[in-house]
Amino acid sequence: MKKTIAVKLKSYYKKGQVEIGCDEAGRGCLAGPVVAAAVILPSNFKSKLIRDSKKMSFDERQEAKAIIMEKAISFAIGILDNHAIDKHNILNASFLAMHQALDQMNLQGGHLLIDGNRFIPYRDFDHTCIIKGDDKFLSIAAASILAKCHRDDIMVQLHEQFPMYGWMENKGYPTELHRQAIIEHGHTNFHRRSFRLYPDPLQLNLFQQTFDTIK
Repeated sequence: MKKTIAVKLKSYYKKGQVEIGCDEAGRGCLAGPVVAAAVILPSNFKSKLIRDSKKMSFDERQEAKAIIMEKAISFAIGILDNHAIDKHNILNASFLAMHQALDQMNLQGGHLLIDGNRFIPYRDFDHTCIIKGDDKFLSIAAASILAKCHRDDIMVQLHEQFPMYGWMENKGYPTELHRQAIIEHGHTNFHRRSFRLYPDPLQLNLFQQTFDTIK
């Protein structure tokens, strides 16, 4: 039987500086907000549990979330809804959600560790973009866990209003059930109208309606 070997994540990028890990959840979804988190962990923080949130079970994420919220020096959540995503596009909305989280932390300095390969600079803070950073650094992984847990909670609440889309299970991602439900029931006010929700030519009409609304 093949064993899964846990990869040990690094506690810091550069020793001796305040580092703020940043990550988001929900970029690839058809509905709901994009949620970002920023986390500062103690320099001596260690955990075998915390890793890329996508590789964790629900129970593991809940356990890790409790550890992060107890042990973190500081953390914050930023949220941009689907209307802001349609206005700014999903990439920029992800960065703005990170900025929103950072604004709440009242930081006096520090180095930002960003999951991914791009970022909109935040104030005069230095930042480093790290591809698959949530699988390399504890602070980024911690941010990914908080962001995903918070976003999942939002989608579960929305599922109670719109059970036909299966958001309890798919959390707004483009599963076959979700796409079929959009065709059968139409889109909600929580769907991202700038995303491909329908087959052409219905989607072209929706793109034009969205553009006319936000321009």
